[in-house]
Amino acid sequence: MATSEYKVTGMTCGHCEMSVREEVGGIAGVESVEVDAQTGRLVVHAATEIGASAVISAVEEAGYSAARV
Repeated sequence: MATSEYKVTGMTCGHCEMSVREEVGGIAGVESVEVDAQTGRLVVHAATEIGASAVISAVEEAGYSAARV
C-alpha cells in the first residue's frame, strides 16, 4: 500500500472535508482518504502510488488548493 500526505488550504468545516474526501476518493486506485479541516492534513492510501498531480487536481475540483508534504 502506498501512502501520501498533502497540505490542503481553504477547508473550514466537515462539509469541506466531505467534498475533498469524495473527489480524492474517486481517483482510481485510492483505497481510503483521511481529511482534517482543522490541520489541513490530507492522507491518501492507495493500492499503488498515485501521482501528486491527480490528487492536487481532485482537491482543486473540490474548490481548495493542495501541496504534497
